[in-house]
Amino acid sequence: MSADLRELYQEVILDHHLRPRNFAALPDADRVAEGYNPLCGDRVKLFLRVEDDVIVEATFQGAGCAISTASASVMTEALAGRSVAEAEALADAFQALVTRPEEAPGEGPDLGKLEVFAGVRDYPVRIKCATLAWHALRAALAQEGAE
Repeated sequence: MSADLRELYQEVILDHHLRPRNFAALPDADRVAEGYNPLCGDRVKLFLRVEDDVIVEATFQGAGCAISTASASVMTEALAGRSVAEAEALADAFQALVTRPEEAPGEGPDLGKLEVFAGVRDYPVRIKCATLAWHALRAALAQEGAE
């Protein structure tokens, strides 16, 4: 990873850890899922409001390390306005981003700000931190309606 990308990675993670976006319960959520990493104690609860197969709003609550919190924060920003299918494709692309070798080309949706998490692949023990909220997303998307 280039020095510029590493610096951006650190800036984005620190910013979203200290000032997480969409960090709140969502009273009118129709899909809710929780994730827990027993290895480090990170916890996340994801709230989605889906209308006509489009994610209208996504929020989260929880406690975790900087990477876990930042990943959930950036993820919720990226989800708003996407269809369920687009969100699933985004989850697949993010998983590939943090697990594939750097030289392997990526395919799928444009990850935008999520690209900075490519640095996680350099720290294999942190991959579970980065993907915790994304596993909760998959569980929430699999739900058929209100919890």
